[in-house]
Parts: sequence; structure tokens; C-alpha cells
Amino acid sequence: MSAATAAPAAGVRPDARISPRAHLRHTGALVRRNLLWIRQDPESMFDAVLFPVVFTLLFVYVFGGSIGQSLGGGQEAYVQYIVPGLMAMMGMNMAQGVGTGFNQDFNTGVMDRFRSLPIGRGSVLFAKISVELVRMLIATSILLVVGVLVGFDITNWPGLFAAVGLSTVFGSALMWVFLTLGVVMKNAQSVQAMGFLVLMPLQFGSSIFAPPQSMPGWLQNFTEYNPLSALADSARGLMVGGPVAHDLWITLAWSVGITAVMAPVAIHKFRTKT
Repeated sequence: MSAATAAPAAGVRPDARISPRAHLRHTGALVRRNLLWIRQDPESMFDAVLFPVVFTLLFVYVFGGSIGQSLGGGQEAYVQYIVPGLMAMMGMNMAQGVGTGFNQDFNTGVMDRFRSLPIGRGSVLFAKISVELVRMLIATSILLVVGVLVGFDITNWPGLFAAVGLSTVFGSALMWVFLTLGVVMKNAQSVQAMGFLVLMPLQFGSSIFAPPQSMPGWLQNFTEYNPLSALADSARGLMVGGPVAHDLWITLAWSVGITAVMAPVAIHKFRTKT
């Protein structure tokens, strides 16, 4: 092939020559590759398995009695409050793991290999998110099993599945944020540190663990606009009863907005990373 023929081809982005059907095929192949990697490295599932167990037992048996009294009951009332809230938290924890794992793949050279292949750049990111959503659903299932064992009463099965779906949608939106961090940060420790700085205020400055009515006024204002509060409150409404519509639409709006902004950024940073 002559240089004149090769030059134009070199200036064309790989994505521009790949059809949507090929993108789906590439994504499926990469999903299979990531699942096989998990099978070979079962320790990578420790966070998905242990987080829901540890957090549920910790908050129910350490804070359940005192916070449950403020809810008009005891530990039983707190179980009904905390389990839907922890479901909202699972998405954030799994999202942070996406960024850390993605950064490690860059540092080991795996992503350089992927970017040298004639595959859609977005396929790599979509495959990563797809597998992490599977891990998130596993973590959520374990959370619900542990919740039932400590007294959570499931009375609305359609609402339960709707709450799981809503948490999955919001979690997938957050994954684009952490994928971007995984691309731009130098190492996995930096991604973890940045994730900690983001996650801790959002998690504890929300209605996940305790009702915001007992918080200072300025913190109540923060929780009111915190998307995790909307997600936790809508999950409670769907699972145990209560107002749903307002928090549901707020959560969906946040999910769409975060995805619309961060997905193009993550894909662009992945394409242009040197």
C-alpha cells in the first residue's frame, strides 16, 4: 500500500468506520472478556459481596436503636429506613470501583492494547459499565437478603424492582464520572482519594442514614439538593410506601443530566489520552 493511500486512512477515527452493529458486537466481546477476568480473579468481587453485609449489620446494630427511636419506633423501624438508603449507596461504591479498575487497566497497558485495535472506542467504556452494573445488581441482591435476615419487610414487590432499576440508572450515570477520573488521574490511589472526597459528603450529607430533620439548617439545605437524598427517598417510597413522584423525577433528571454531560467527556478523554 502506498503512502498516499495509507495517509487518509490514518487520519480517520476508528469509530467513524464502525457501524452500530459492530459497536454492539465489540461491546459484547469486551463484556465477555471482563466477566472471564472476574472468574479468574474472584477477589475482585469482595467489595460487591462484603460491602452490603458489613454496612447493613453496622448501621442496623450500632445506630438502629437510637435513630429508630427518632423515627417513632426502634431497631425495626430503622431497618425499614436504612435498607432502601443503602441501596442508593451501593451505586456510588460500585461507581468508584469502576474508576479505580479503569485506571489500573491503563497502567498495566491493557487499554493501550484496546486502543490499538480497530474497535469502537466507546465499546470499551460501555463494556466496563455493563459488567459493573452486574456487580452492582449482585451487591444489591446481597443487601436485600441481609436486610430481610435482620427484619426488613418486603410488602411491595413491584416497588422493590422499580427501586432497584432506579438505583441502577443513577449508578450507571455516576460511573461515567468515575470513568473520567480513571482516565485523567495518574494512579488508582488518586482515583480512590478523589472518590472519597466526593462520596463522603454526599453520602453522610443526605437522608441515606438518618432523617435530615435532626440536622442543622445549613445541612438540611444541602441534603435537600443532594441527589442521593432524592434517590434514597424515592426508593423508600417505592419499597415501604410514601411520596414518590417528586423524588423520582429529581433522580431521573440527575441521572440523565450526569450521563449527558459526562459520557461524551469520558469517551473524548479516553480517545485522546496519551
